[in-house]
Amino acid sequence: MLKSAILGCRGRARAHAKAYEDITRSKLAAICDMNEERLNEFGGMFDIGQRYTDIDRMLEKEKPDLLHIVTAPVLRGTTQLIRYPLLKIASDHKVPAVIVEKPIATMGEDWRQIRDLADRTETKIAVNTQLHFHPKNLELKKDVAEGKIGEIKLIEASSRNPPVDQAPHTLQLVSSYIDNAQPVKVMGQIAGSDHLDSDQPSPDNATARIEYANGVRVSVAFGPDIAPRVLPDTSNSRHKRVCVFGTTGFVHWRFESWEKFTPETGYQGGDLDYGEQNARAQIGLTEAMFDWLEDDSKVHPTNLKQSLAEFNLLLGIYQSGSERKPIDLPFDPPDNMIQHLKDIL
Repeated sequence: MLKSAILGCRGRARAHAKAYEDITRSKLAAICDMNEERLNEFGGMFDIGQRYTDIDRMLEKEKPDLLHIVTAPVLRGTTQLIRYPLLKIASDHKVPAVIVEKPIATMGEDWRQIRDLADRTETKIAVNTQLHFHPKNLELKKDVAEGKIGEIKLIEASSRNPPVDQAPHTLQLVSSYIDNAQPVKVMGQIAGSDHLDSDQPSPDNATARIEYANGVRVSVAFGPDIAPRVLPDTSNSRHKRVCVFGTTGFVHWRFESWEKFTPETGYQGGDLDYGEQNARAQIGLTEAMFDWLEDDSKVHPTNLKQSLAEFNLLLGIYQSGSERKPIDLPFDPPDNMIQHLKDIL
C-alpha cells in the first residue's frame, strides 16, 4: 500500500481527496495547510488524522510516495511565486512522485527555475491537467489514433478564461491528440491588460497559429473577447473545447457535450455530465502516477517536461504578440516579460 499526502486544503483539493475513495493502491494518509481551521475542516471531511501546518515536517515524518501540491502559483495576498520553492522542497525530501496544479509557472523566471529542476530531480512530477483523462476524451482520442477520421489536417481549440488560467488545459488537450508532439513555431497575438496584475498574470486574450514537429497545424484562441461560446451558455471557465479535423471526419470535445463524424458511423453526438466525467478523470490521472511509479516506461501523459513545453509555447504566444513576428520553439523567455506586457498593453 502506497502512501499519499496533500499540501493545500482549499476547494480544489477535495477532488484530489475524493479520488481516493476509488483508489486501492494508495491511502491518503496526511494533509498540510498553514490555516489550521481549514486544515481541520478538511481532515474531518475526509477522516484524515495526520494534519500538519509545516510542509517540511510532514514530508520528514510521513515520507509519502505521492504528494499532491494543490496551491495557487502565487502566495495569496503577495507577489511571491511558490511553484518552484514547493517543488524543490519535495525534490529535496526525495518524494518519489508529485502531482501539482496548473499553471506550472506564471512567467519566464519561474518557468526557467522549474525547467532546471526538471533536469536534475529524481522526483517524478505531473501537472493536474485532468481533462486528458475524461472518459469521452479518451474515447475520441482512440478514434483519432486508430485513423477513424483519416489523417489529421487541423486542430482548433479554445477556452474563454484568460490564457494562463485555462490555456494549460487546452494546450495539453491538443498535445494529447498528437501523441505529445513538440511545438516548433508559433505566430501569436495578444490583447488586454486587466489580468496582468492578478495572482496569475497574463494578457486578457490571446490567439495563435502553431506548427508542431509532426507537421500538424493548430489554431487556438483564449479569453472572453475572442474565444467562442459553446452551449450551454454558462460561466467562461466552462467554455473549453478541442476539435480535430481529419481527411475523412472530425471529433469535437466540449466541456459538457461532444460530437464526431466518421465514415464508419456517420455523425454522432450528445451531452456530457462534466462532474461525473471529471471525477473519473481525477482518478485516472492519479492512477497514472502510480503506474509510472511502478514502471518507469509508463511515463505520465501530463509529465513535467511535457507541461513545461506547453507553457513555453504559451510564453511564445506572448512573445510573438509583443514582437509581432513568429517565434521558433522552444525559446528562452526574457526576464520581466509581465512588466513588458504591462508597458505595451
